[in-house]
Amino acid sequence: MGSVRRRRSGGRVGCGRVEGEAMARQEPQERNYDNMLKMVEDLNRDLEKLLEEMEKLTVQATWMAYDMVVMRTNPDLTNSMRRLEDAFLNCREEMEKKWQEVLRESKGMEVSQTAWKTDCCSSY
Repeated sequence: MGSVRRRRSGGRVGCGRVEGEAMARQEPQERNYDNMLKMVEDLNRDLEKLLEEMEKLTVQATWMAYDMVVMRTNPDLTNSMRRLEDAFLNCREEMEKKWQEVLRESKGMEVSQTAWKTDCCSSY
């Protein structure tokens, strides 16, 4: 105890180096533990997401298999599905045509409104 001196604040001078080294050794270990803990949590979260996706894919595959069985056992259903798909495609085509007409009409109205404004403003 004779070699240990006291600082003015009351702490020991001689033990500071040993305590600091011990803390320095613990800090990287604590950081490694924290990093490892975060990695495990991230891995858990990622695995849960993957599991949910696999469950969704499994449900979709099950329904696809069910639909295949139903279609093979009931050919009328297959014909109905084809007619429904054709009707949908025809409807979509008509809607696209109508949309193009509406766009052309709106552009035509913009041009006529611009021309009207130009005529009105040029008379002043």
